[in-house]
Amino acid sequence: MRLNSPPYKAQHYTSRTKSAAAAQGIYSGKTKPTLYLCISKEKRKPWAHADATNLAQAMSNAFLEASIPDLVQKLTTDEKIKLLSGPNWWNTNAIERLGIPAVRMSDGPNGVRGSSHFVSTPAQCLPCETSMASTFDPDLVFEVGKFLGEEAKIKSSVILLAPTCNIQRNPLGGRAFESFSEDPHLSGIMAAAYVNGLQSQGVASTIKHFVANDQEHERTAVESVMSERALREVYLYPFMLAQKKARPWAFMTSYGRINGVHCAENPTLLKDILRKEWGFDGIVISDWFGTYSVDLAINAGLDLEMPGPPRWRTPLLINHMLSCQKVLPSMLDERATDILSFVQRQARRNPDVVFGDGQERTRDTPEGRVFCRRLAAEGMVVLKNEENVLPVKPSEKVKRVALIGPNMKDRIISGGGSAALKASYIVTPYVGITENAPKGIEFDYAVGCYSFKYSPTLETYLKTPTGEPGWLCSFYNHDESGNPTGDSVADFILQDTRVKLNDFLPKGLTETWTIKLRGSLTMDKTAEYELGLTVAGRAKLFVDGKLTIDNWTKQRPGDFFYGQGTVEEMGTISLTAGKPVDILVEYTNTKPPEGPEADRSQPALMRGVRLGGCEKIDPEEAMAAAETLAAASDVAIIVAGLSPDWESEGFDRPTLDMPGRQNELIARVAKANPNTVVCIQAGSAVSMPWVHQVNGIIQAWYSGNEVGNALADVLFGAINPSGRLPLTLPVRVQDIPAYPNFKSENGQIHYREDLFVGYKGYEARGVKPLFPFGHGLSYTTFSFSDLYIQPTATSVSSADNFKAEVQVTVTNTGTIAGSEVVQVYVSLPDVGLTTPRLQLRAFAKLRDLNPSQSKTVTVALDKYAVSFWDARGQQWKAAPGTYGIHVGKSSQDIVLEGQFTLEREFTWVGL
Repeated sequence: MRLNSPPYKAQHYTSRTKSAAAAQGIYSGKTKPTLYLCISKEKRKPWAHADATNLAQAMSNAFLEASIPDLVQKLTTDEKIKLLSGPNWWNTNAIERLGIPAVRMSDGPNGVRGSSHFVSTPAQCLPCETSMASTFDPDLVFEVGKFLGEEAKIKSSVILLAPTCNIQRNPLGGRAFESFSEDPHLSGIMAAAYVNGLQSQGVASTIKHFVANDQEHERTAVESVMSERALREVYLYPFMLAQKKARPWAFMTSYGRINGVHCAENPTLLKDILRKEWGFDGIVISDWFGTYSVDLAINAGLDLEMPGPPRWRTPLLINHMLSCQKVLPSMLDERATDILSFVQRQARRNPDVVFGDGQERTRDTPEGRVFCRRLAAEGMVVLKNEENVLPVKPSEKVKRVALIGPNMKDRIISGGGSAALKASYIVTPYVGITENAPKGIEFDYAVGCYSFKYSPTLETYLKTPTGEPGWLCSFYNHDESGNPTGDSVADFILQDTRVKLNDFLPKGLTETWTIKLRGSLTMDKTAEYELGLTVAGRAKLFVDGKLTIDNWTKQRPGDFFYGQGTVEEMGTISLTAGKPVDILVEYTNTKPPEGPEADRSQPALMRGVRLGGCEKIDPEEAMAAAETLAAASDVAIIVAGLSPDWESEGFDRPTLDMPGRQNELIARVAKANPNTVVCIQAGSAVSMPWVHQVNGIIQAWYSGNEVGNALADVLFGAINPSGRLPLTLPVRVQDIPAYPNFKSENGQIHYREDLFVGYKGYEARGVKPLFPFGHGLSYTTFSFSDLYIQPTATSVSSADNFKAEVQVTVTNTGTIAGSEVVQVYVSLPDVGLTTPRLQLRAFAKLRDLNPSQSKTVTVALDKYAVSFWDARGQQWKAAPGTYGIHVGKSSQDIVLEGQFTLEREFTWVGL
């Protein structure tokens, strides 16, 4: 059979069963084959290739038809243990003796990276989940899931570690951009659409992180302290909706704790709620290095420890637990049954992938580019449009446009961490704007200021010693003195100056080792350049043989690579346009002899090095040049914001402010020319102290490969924007309802805002946000009318019988076609419990209404819309009384109101 576990892609054959038909005997127990590994075709016997191909096919067919209970009985104890963890970062374990294949998984929410950080296969990068939620369009997000399903399969993966379904309780959370929304209903509906689309292609969704992985500070230790109502009505709620409407085939546990117990070993979450109450029948996977025990996690229902090789689920540890009966054989069988059932289902759905060649490929089609461009544009939100500065059209008053900002020419497509990937191509804002502009507009550019945390990567300016794009990476063993020796063990051409070694090392390395990265660097402008070297390990940079940066001898701790690396050390060189210089980075996995890093421990394989660089600028001169350019232009377009260096897994943002002097740049440019449009690239909220000085603001999020083209479509009116905010943008950090409870204190983070997350907290405290939840402008206008609620009074005998419908007519009152979002908020009757006044419980997107055209939309409300968690009764309850219906264009722009009466109480448990 063929194993789908890189870097091994080899054939296994039996010596005793030379006929394919005999493979069935393996499952009956009549045959005990001896397996040999044959890598070289030249070493195969004449019969081996054809017969073994038939044998592999027969064994795969036998596994697909096998009885899982029977198969579990045939497993040895050590084989059962092997199934409960991965062999590496991205695969499950195969059991060759019984023909059980491995299946591969991949990150992440906005694209399918593949199974290697080190030599990544380029992929399509989609917008972040915050952008997806901004579409308020589940049908479009269903298409996202389908698209990613196809992307996964061409990477030989049948499991995608997505979507992220946590709540943006705090926009400073490092992974906020990976989550859909601050609102549990919007999050759940979007997650369900994503899961349904993905699983329609046979690829398993691993919805994550279950539950309350809402910040990065001390994430593996922290206990999220919250009320039972908050847990049920806010944080579990989107997972519950996704389970009801889409039934994900896998769940990933959160790093942290609930009620003092880590989620990965919490039987209340994994058994009582997920499996018994919600009826989940898939597998539960740990987050990477998010398993903390042997018996507790196995007994609680954690099926798979990731990544491998395992720390906890080894034969030594588990056999000890079996012997002292902290783990019973029946529990081991239960976990093995879950894994085998899942693997068999995925193999049946995707036999060509699971039993395929294991190769990873890149898919880049015109249709795919069109889809990603449309998705990115529909997620962008026009926040402000004074003086009709948007869309930008050539006219007597608009001929010259200034393009300004640190992100204008940068390749910012995603946040950092698990969501990051190597894109198959990138259209920068500068390229997209200049290439898609209508005729009659001229452009000039000024950077204004820098805002990077780590210098921009340099792969586009590097060539290998043999002239290929990228640079050459060579691995060397160490001698007894710890020095590189002999010829290289392995060589690779890398097309990224971010070198991550967490999920791959070549075979044959000594315990300590060195890599040497070589290339020629050629810049297109004569200037002084600052180069930066960051490392998890030790590294030094040589330019033309001269030591330029030493991040080897003494090091300063930083947050590079999930907090395992150093700060960026800098060096300055003079470069001539078109003249190459030789670059050599030498890296070792040994620790420095002195300094804080010498005592710093690292998780397994958390190693890497990063080279960046850019032209050295005078900050004040660059700022003044942008002001002068703006004053001489008719419109100024600024692209600013964050980047994967500032917004990433592994740490939280320290402030709402954009980094560097960006706020100052925008204020000064706006003073020179109020006809300024600011485009913000960020996955969550940033402060905007200049909000009243500019005429236009676009929240552009992280928009993937097609960011430049999509931004141009919005700026120039090729599409009429219809994005709406899935989170509230605060004026200042103190206004955020979760403030100041953002960090772990003594191992706990207190969710003191309780149910009042996001817009609910602003409304309850009377705090005016910068821009409210649900807000977004169009280039046309709409009116809402004819609210109709059916029935106005209802008496039902059970929760499943409850249903109400809300009907609204929407009319395009403007001059161009456009799309509008109808948002339906529900208020509950007063039953003596503190509850938010308005809660989003339904929404609908009406597409492409022509001028003067009207459409009527009907949305249904079910038991979820009227229920709250009854902590005393341990059930959901809908109380008798009057329920308010509030239809709006945002949480603060309510235009129609009505009500209905529920005459009898009902309760329910489950889904």
